[in-house]
Amino acid sequence: MLGGALGSARESLLAEYSARLAESTLRHGVRLAEPSARIDNQLAGNIKSEFMAKFLANMSQELRSPLDTVIGIADLLVEHQRRPLQDGDIVTHGARIRDAATHLLCVINDVLDISRMRNDAFTLDTREVELGEMLQVALASLRPTAFEAGVALEGHFDKDLPRIEGDAGKLRKVFSNLIGNALRFTPRGGAVRVTGRRLNDGGVAVHVRDTGNGMTQEEIAAALAPFARSSHARWREGTGLGLPIAQALVQLHGGALQIASSKVHGTEIKVILPSKATRRECEAT
Repeated sequence: MLGGALGSARESLLAEYSARLAESTLRHGVRLAEPSARIDNQLAGNIKSEFMAKFLANMSQELRSPLDTVIGIADLLVEHQRRPLQDGDIVTHGARIRDAATHLLCVINDVLDISRMRNDAFTLDTREVELGEMLQVALASLRPTAFEAGVALEGHFDKDLPRIEGDAGKLRKVFSNLIGNALRFTPRGGAVRVTGRRLNDGGVAVHVRDTGNGMTQEEIAAALAPFARSSHARWREGTGLGLPIAQALVQLHGGALQIASSKVHGTEIKVILPSKATRRECEAT
């Protein structure tokens, strides 16, 4: 009886000691983690503050320029009775107002897209997409821009280019953005070539190659960072969100966006989109 009582008491003491040791270890771990957590929170706050500072600085410039144009032309129209405008001037001013408004709309859309991206709120209206037709439409819409810039715009696509599952509107935004920027940064007399080919696994690879000045690895990294500004970055114009948004949209489709560039050979952006079967397998897992 005495031995049993002693054993029971020993087990009780060991259990109590183990519980207190665990509690002490937990408290010690919490004390060690608190400074690290404060540092992490501070770093996160600094990154957020830096992002917002860049955001506000860029938005101020991107909104002010077109608004100045609209306000200036509005002043001219208000003074029309005292200082009549010629018909040609009115047409020119109307075109400038349209361009300024279009730019403002693009800025607003970019801001909304980057906000959704940061909040993981991008959603896809998924359906079967004829990627070849979409690319042809994108090329046709940009041919006047290419002609005005003096840049040859070519498109070559496999005849058996497969359909993919995706959001037609968002994919159109991706490729119009990539082709438009390739045209913008290719000098007169250069060329932009868009190709689409079927991959062995049923997916699609789209290449947008230009003969522009190209980028260094540092400039590529800057181009992929929201709001990055560089005196040499090809994506420096506008909000600085075009390529990050394109990359986010491609990744949302289960694909990948890759950039190869050099100062001698220009830039090639490759977009890989998975087949319907591969995409469904990834979603299932």
